[in-house]
Amino acid sequence: MTFRNGLDSLLRPEDSVLVLIDHQPYQLANLNSHDPHAVVNNSTALAKTAKAFGVSTILTSVIAAHGGLIFPHITDVFPGQEVIDRTFINTWEDRKVVDAVKATGRKQLIIAGLWTEVCVAMPVIQALGEGWDVTVITDASGGTSVEAHEVAIQRMIAAGANVMTWLALASEWQRDWARTEHAAELTEVLKQHAAGSGIAYLWEQQLLNTPVPTAAG
Repeated sequence: MTFRNGLDSLLRPEDSVLVLIDHQPYQLANLNSHDPHAVVNNSTALAKTAKAFGVSTILTSVIAAHGGLIFPHITDVFPGQEVIDRTFINTWEDRKVVDAVKATGRKQLIIAGLWTEVCVAMPVIQALGEGWDVTVITDASGGTSVEAHEVAIQRMIAAGANVMTWLALASEWQRDWARTEHAAELTEVLKQHAAGSGIAYLWEQQLLNTPVPTAAG
């Protein structure tokens, strides 16, 4: 096994390309590995974070006429962007998607989608075999059961995939708070989608902006 470690193995926004796969109503209806609300929140947060950092993002669905359109929470982040609709279950067998990824010139491939055991695992395993550096965002993905999701994650790790959550990815892209170029946009995503972390930030700002009471007497 080739270990993925060292500074160069960390994800960089300028080298990253994100593919969001099949975040559609049909798949969400049989999502049983996660709270569906959490997956909608996390996939939206992932999309917004990618946009904040200027990360090229490809949206793809499978037979949307039957399975439904990608959640508007995601497509609204990229207004006017084409969603590549496929018949292939395996996204990486669709040349239009692969060509769109290659056209970005980026080598760090990041994938999230529904379901983990099918529409995430197949392209991840194929892309790994073709030499791509692949990361799976596990909490913006989900399967038909807890077992299906977890076994798929194990299978992809065994094939060489890196796995992360969306907030870990956001932190890795930011890397240094002295880098202020995207800090404001990231902070807005955290406030809207990072639950306790976002609320804690708002509380911190409240305390910092609260005048210290003067001493009595």
